[in-house]
Amino acid sequence: MATIEECRAALDKLSHTMGGAEGDVRAAAAMDRTVSCHITDLDVTFAGRLTGGRIEVEDTFPGPPRDRAQIRLAMAGDDLVALVDGELNFAGAWGSGRVKLDAHLLDLFRLRKLL
Repeated sequence: MATIEECRAALDKLSHTMGGAEGDVRAAAAMDRTVSCHITDLDVTFAGRLTGGRIEVEDTFPGPPRDRAQIRLAMAGDDLVALVDGELNFAGAWGSGRVKLDAHLLDLFRLRKLL
């Protein structure tokens, strides 16, 4: 099972990757939205913003998200690490329910370019 530190490192790696993206991926990442990522097996939530093409984690706290972020993710820690490392396909994980993504429909269309 991934640790909180490994999950935070995975989010930092994802943010760095997004920050270096170009073209359509860069445009999709340029949204300004609140974000939460609930790690279900650790029962911890990372909360922050998607802004400037990067994810900025502002808070980490136990339990489910306290506020309703505009983009909400939920998954096991191992799945987060595997997604960021390219070992797990997002579409397949989302389709099977391993990863949950909740956002406004227009945001989902933009996010699909990232994922």
